[in-house]
Amino acid sequence: MRTGVALSVMSSCLFALLFFYTTVLHPMSGLQVFAWRIALGLPALALIITRARGWGQVNAIVQRLRREPRLWLLLLASAVLVGVQLWLFVWAPLHQRALDVSMGYFLLPISMVLVGRVVYKERLSRLQNLAVWLAVIGVVHELGRTGAFSWVTALVMLGYPPYFILRRELHESSLGLLWFDMLFLMPIALLVLMLPENGMTAFEQLFAYPRLFLLVPLLGLISSVALAGYLSAGRLLPFGLFGMLGYVEPIMLFWVSVLLLNEPVPAAALFTYTPIWLAVVLIAGEGGYKWLRDSRKGPKVRQ
Repeated sequence: MRTGVALSVMSSCLFALLFFYTTVLHPMSGLQVFAWRIALGLPALALIITRARGWGQVNAIVQRLRREPRLWLLLLASAVLVGVQLWLFVWAPLHQRALDVSMGYFLLPISMVLVGRVVYKERLSRLQNLAVWLAVIGVVHELGRTGAFSWVTALVMLGYPPYFILRRELHESSLGLLWFDMLFLMPIALLVLMLPENGMTAFEQLFAYPRLFLLVPLLGLISSVALAGYLSAGRLLPFGLFGMLGYVEPIMLFWVSVLLLNEPVPAAALFTYTPIWLAVVLIAGEGGYKWLRDSRKGPKVRQ
């Protein structure tokens, strides 16, 4: 279990590093960074699937595609949903919207709780109900403070739940579905890399700025190791603990935004963040309590 915890925390640290790393890839745009991440990530994912002996999972989806033409559309929708999030993750730090992304990840657990209640008719505990109302207070304060709610934050908190719902409805393994997400995004990535932006293609930028010959492969390495650590932790840890450790990433994204990207946090914004942070603490605390309670009965390792 210690290995799983270490891998989960390491992957969160690497994702936070990736958040900052995009800012050192000048003059690449967010779209070009996204394209390189996909182009370098697919071969890395192939190695992960090989080590995990997961090609049978990919083949199972291939067999379904032959029998179910509708599955092509569902897999394409899945790729689009996650592709938007992957693009936003590298675009935001380049456009001073990093704090908005971190806020979205803080609110994501709340939106997932609401999806469980509305879509799957799951009953909310008292702490979950309190957490939802605290998050609402934070959102309402933000609306009153700025007169608007960031579309970046909304895209994170409202864009991921349909992706997770779709993955659940497909009834396939995470590795197999991730392979097709990346595979369907690859043509878009290659097109972006070949089309000129600001007078140069992404490949021409490598020769115009030789440091990118080192920085771009390092981008792929950071992204791939983070993904491998995340998937490995998911297999080693109980669901409750794995979900609870997922709160490490938005905390790190917030501090990267403030300390490394120098995004200001107005004093009035603390009245937005504080109730949302309290909501996350309640949900994480309840998850931790349930995990400890269940572990005493005999922990189950995620396979």
